[in-house]
Amino acid sequence: MSSDFDVLIIGSGFSGSVSALRLAEKGYRVAVLEQGREHSAADLRRAGQAMRHLLWAPALGLRGPLAQKVYRNVGVVHGVGVGVGGGSLVYAAVLLEPQAAFYRDPAWAALDDWQASLAAHYRRARQMLGVADNPYQGQQDHWLQRTATALGVAQSYAPVPQGIYFGPPQALPDPYFAGRGPQRSGCNRCGSCISGCPQGAKNSLDLNYLYLARQLGVQVFSETRVSHISRQGAGYRVHLRGRTHALRSLDAPQVILAAGVLGSLEILFASRDRYRTLPHLPAALGEHVRTNSEAIVAIRGQPGVDISQGTTISSHFHADAQTHITQNRFPRSYNFMRLYMGPLVDDTRPLRRAAKVVGTLLRRPWHWLGHWFTADWYLRISVLTVMQQADNQLAFGYRRRAWRLRAFALESRLSVGAASPTYLPQANRAARAFTEASGGEALNVLPESLGNRAVTAHLLGGAVIAGSPTEGVVDARHQVFGHPGLYVIDGSSIPANVGVNPSLTIAALAERAISLWPARQAD
Repeated sequence: MSSDFDVLIIGSGFSGSVSALRLAEKGYRVAVLEQGREHSAADLRRAGQAMRHLLWAPALGLRGPLAQKVYRNVGVVHGVGVGVGGGSLVYAAVLLEPQAAFYRDPAWAALDDWQASLAAHYRRARQMLGVADNPYQGQQDHWLQRTATALGVAQSYAPVPQGIYFGPPQALPDPYFAGRGPQRSGCNRCGSCISGCPQGAKNSLDLNYLYLARQLGVQVFSETRVSHISRQGAGYRVHLRGRTHALRSLDAPQVILAAGVLGSLEILFASRDRYRTLPHLPAALGEHVRTNSEAIVAIRGQPGVDISQGTTISSHFHADAQTHITQNRFPRSYNFMRLYMGPLVDDTRPLRRAAKVVGTLLRRPWHWLGHWFTADWYLRISVLTVMQQADNQLAFGYRRRAWRLRAFALESRLSVGAASPTYLPQANRAARAFTEASGGEALNVLPESLGNRAVTAHLLGGAVIAGSPTEGVVDARHQVFGHPGLYVIDGSSIPANVGVNPSLTIAALAERAISLWPARQAD
């Protein structure tokens, strides 16, 4: 077949950018397709100040770097980055390796010695992403340390390792790649990591992997949305629509889906069930979706408190063998998330818990109205992200509905086994301990407590690595069963809850996957 490129990569996040650089180094002609735009420092500065510049909602004319998605069983409140650099634009730059239990999970343990297999790739990814322990500890970190002490795990508290340049805050030559990388500036602790770093301190992928890939000839097509994939001779045709070019399709013998869980699932489902151009994709597509077994709690500080200075996340601890907790601070543009928060309530039974929430709200309506409309909320809020390496899951399907005017869309549903949690007692205990340390008021996320909906910043799975097409979608080399040349290399291929922030693991898996490719043969 006549091909436009050797490899088309859909998505420019951790897996897409890693794959682009490593394939270009092996001589492949590579194009990266990204639905978002190139974001300038000025764009990201505005994204930290106002919601309308932060959020991605094209139907409303919003083209910021952050997408949020809500489904029947799960809300994805963060971690969906839209723009050249993908999720790295709005992630908190936390780069952690999971504990040993992750590699031994029965979902994939028989396919490789994953801990040994990934060790060198973790090292390489850490080097590329400029990992360093956060040197700054502020009041919020001291409160988290006291929380760990109160919970009896003081020894597990530590600064987080992060992909941030902590050098002087003025413009300096590239400190990472012997002058081949871009000019950088050190962190000024503005707290805007999760709206996009305007300082140039965060080591987002457009400043390392993707930057170097472009130097090797990788082409990036921004503002380009992929609808589906079809067979084209011995390879594939990617059907697309761009805002800045007239292309309607590109052909290549090999295609890598790296669009994140929701993006990759939607493209694969559309190819199988809507356009029917890849009708034999595995039946396990959409199964084994994980929320990283997360819960999100918060503590609204007392009036006059300002804890907004620092990186978004700067410290963490392990509450027990499988529970990991980080603190978060927010920039101004995240003020809208105050509407997600309500009273902290315990109950393992969803209906009783919801009734308790409603009762608490009705007993103090003016108090809660004041909370939801507090102008300085972002200055006072401490959010705890609680993650577990536990076995629970849900699933996604793809259907057309009359109430959507017969349009196809992703839908979540419950699956076999334990459901992704909507209540973690460890999270509520941590919130209460933090409140004892800091003062203020502990909060739950209302979609969890009132709506019995899991909430996560780190959605995983849906096109998972497995031993057969009845168990998953891709093999241990990330190739789709029955579809030579079609790969899924992103968070959707991860078959178990990571239990910590998963970005480094996604990057390491991409490093491993491309290390298995041969060098391109000369024409």
